[in-house]
Amino acid sequence: MKKRLRLTAGYVLSAVVAAWALLVTGIPEAQAEYGDVVINNYSDKGGMRPVVFPHWFHRIRFTCKVCHADLGFKFKAGGNEITMGKIVDGQFCGACHNGEIAWSVENCNMCHSGIAGTPTQFHNSTQGRLYAPGAGAAAPAAPSAPAATAAPAAATKSAPADSATGKKRRVAP
Repeated sequence: MKKRLRLTAGYVLSAVVAAWALLVTGIPEAQAEYGDVVINNYSDKGGMRPVVFPHWFHRIRFTCKVCHADLGFKFKAGGNEITMGKIVDGQFCGACHNGEIAWSVENCNMCHSGIAGTPTQFHNSTQGRLYAPGAGAAAPAAPSAPAATAAPAAATKSAPADSATGKKRRVAP
């Protein structure tokens, strides 16, 4: 019985120390991982950190159709006019992040966790490596190898390959 009490006290003490450390040091800014979408259409202007959307985390739970067809998200980072007002009204992220399906919007730092000034992007995407930052598909960056010269032109006319199958994705007209 005494051993169990000491173990419980140890767990409680560890939790208190961890909570204190977070309070003292603050919640760190999240670093976007490969495949995350950084959303900063309005955040910097509103005095908030950009949103780091963990695309991979949602993709392992839902098919593409759930968000991109049923909820209306465009297949382009920054292509949606997502505002907190729309989310609170149940649009975009707010369809699930309503306090019933997933956490609701009261804890800002759960989503607004990026580094201030980070542009809207699909983090470390192939397109991001082919083109200069902020230039989009219109101005290809200088190629690093002769074989790469045809890639930017091809990427602007057709959809990127699906990473799982290697086949081209169909793009809506």
